[in-house]
Amino acid sequence: MFFICCDYNSIDYWILCKFRNTESLAIPMGVKQENGNLGKIVPVTDQEIDDEIDLKAKKYLRGEGANLEVLKDKKLKGQLAVREELYGKSAKAAAKAEKWLMPSEGGYLEAEGIEKTWRIKQESIAREVDISSSKKQYDIVLPELGPYTLDFTSSGRYMAVAGRKGHLALMDMKNLSLIKELQVRETVRDVVFLHNELFFAAAQKKYPYIYNRDGTELHCLKEHGAVLKLQFLKNHFLLASINKFGQLHYQDVTMGQMVANYRTGLGRSDMMQVNPFNGVVALGHSGGTVTMWKPTSPTPLIKMLSHQGPISALGFHQSGHIMATAGMDKKIKIWDLRKFEPLQTLPGHAKTLDFSQKGLLASGTGSYVQILRDSSSGTHHYERYMTHSMVKGYQIRKLLFRPYEDVLGIGHSMGWSSILIPGSGEPNFDSWVANPFETSKQRREKEIHSLLDKLPPETIMLDPSRIGSVRPMRRREKPNKERDAEVEAAVASVKSVPLKNKTKGRNKASKRVGKKQEGILRAKRPYLEQQMKEEQELSQKKQRVSEAVKLPKSLQRFAKKKMS
Repeated sequence: MFFICCDYNSIDYWILCKFRNTESLAIPMGVKQENGNLGKIVPVTDQEIDDEIDLKAKKYLRGEGANLEVLKDKKLKGQLAVREELYGKSAKAAAKAEKWLMPSEGGYLEAEGIEKTWRIKQESIAREVDISSSKKQYDIVLPELGPYTLDFTSSGRYMAVAGRKGHLALMDMKNLSLIKELQVRETVRDVVFLHNELFFAAAQKKYPYIYNRDGTELHCLKEHGAVLKLQFLKNHFLLASINKFGQLHYQDVTMGQMVANYRTGLGRSDMMQVNPFNGVVALGHSGGTVTMWKPTSPTPLIKMLSHQGPISALGFHQSGHIMATAGMDKKIKIWDLRKFEPLQTLPGHAKTLDFSQKGLLASGTGSYVQILRDSSSGTHHYERYMTHSMVKGYQIRKLLFRPYEDVLGIGHSMGWSSILIPGSGEPNFDSWVANPFETSKQRREKEIHSLLDKLPPETIMLDPSRIGSVRPMRRREKPNKERDAEVEAAVASVKSVPLKNKTKGRNKASKRVGKKQEGILRAKRPYLEQQMKEEQELSQKKQRVSEAVKLPKSLQRFAKKKMS
């Protein structure tokens, strides 16, 4: 027996299925069952509802409130008090909307007894779900044009597929209809949507090209060269690419300006992913290292040795703090990017990795797909959740979860497929962020707003929370009491000297104050020069000490050599 608690098209339903010639039983929602007896429905009190809303409101508050007790300015204190009250009201309104207007919750497969969820086949799930959900499970076989790669829009409604032999297609997944397909008659290595479904970029044999929804070629980006992988940074409107010579390019698609062009210096790489949290681009290299880049730095922000062999796959969690890597050493590692430490090491090989919106991790190699799930919420300890075997001989090239749906798209050597993964998609969508049902007018408005809210490339950094904060001051040296006393005595002696009375016009109060200030600066100057000299000597001493430290033999070749 197994339970399916799924959410498709924002409708919750429970299906209780029982096999092996046993009776099926449907338990009503909100009714507790103990020892085989149905319990009573217990009404929820108003106090419990208020507590739940207060708990939800915390995540909508803009950080901690200002400490108004320490303020002495009554006007500023009153203004901040009114503002904090408005923030509290808006957070509470958002929490109420989440509770009453977004009641849908995603579910997972739940096995009973000694049964395992990873033994449940797609055929069993398809028999028990509704008709609209069963249509999302299909196979498109095009053996002459594969292998295929694919990409979804942020709303999950549209899908772009690209075959290695030059086949490009754009599909509407809501109606399961073909919008446009074209044959470019040359190798296509990757495809990615730009800010919406109206434009997509394809990495072809010599250069990447940008097409519109009608299949018309708009731009040929010759500066990128022969691109192996494409990624689009939607908040910055940057198209990032890595070519076969190991060159990383960033191009602004709004102005057409080439923002950055860097040589990675680590050889050919076709593993590239964007961290959704901070916009940092991660590259996997043949030496087992993962490097992280931003467009304003010619050197990598982070260079970490992840595996003892070439990197075969990369993936980022939606939170941006968790990264999954796979290498040719037959290991899959889960990394905590806040400490840059591995949380878990799993045996196995993967050619492609992808995280879903709810945190499921899909890995694929050969013709085998494995879905991993966090066993206990928050610990990021992943265990096997579901498995799926393709037809023997199909070689999986790319796995990609469809946003806001419990669907996994699979691009393979014979075409592309779609399978159902209960609990993978976010059941509630925010129409201001990604609306699967948006009209053309809404799309135009969203495009204008996103262009106005476009972030500059300088905002890409490992810790984006630093934006808007004040840079901390340098730690000053311990004060020298004797020197301070001498400075004060010199200033006092200058102030005590009476100024001579000048002729008319030269004895103004402003001129007398200026003369006094000049005298004070002259008195302080020797002490300030002495302090600067001591600081310079201290920095030179630190540099000599660091040069004197002998490096290990393995690192000596990386040390800077003195110019002869």
